[in-house]
Amino acid sequence: QVQLVESGGGLVQAGGSLRLSCAASGIIFSISTMGWYRQAPGKQRELVATITRGVGTNYADTAKGRFTISRDNAKNTVYLQMNSLKPEDTAVYYCNARLGGENWGRGTQVTVSS
Repeated sequence: QVQLVESGGGLVQAGGSLRLSCAASGIIFSISTMGWYRQAPGKQRELVATITRGVGTNYADTAKGRFTISRDNAKNTVYLQMNSLKPEDTAVYYCNARLGGENWGRGTQVTVSS
């Protein structure tokens, strides 16, 4: 059974930083494409960043230059370092794993105060 468990969310002031973690189990992590998505109240879930097994990365325009996605295959964990946070980054952040099928974590809340 695939499990993706996010952590690291919280309340931060604008301009601050957070690092999200997603611990994966039940999948062949090293060859999975991992990603972070977010969903703000009243909005659709949107891509933040993805990282392939070859550590190729892709970022939403809103994340470029501020967020960094990385992975540690030895720990089956993917990270999202978020710097220069803005109130509009407030959302529930979800971890995603793709290898054939697709799996989601339950999310972690990020709240950025102005």
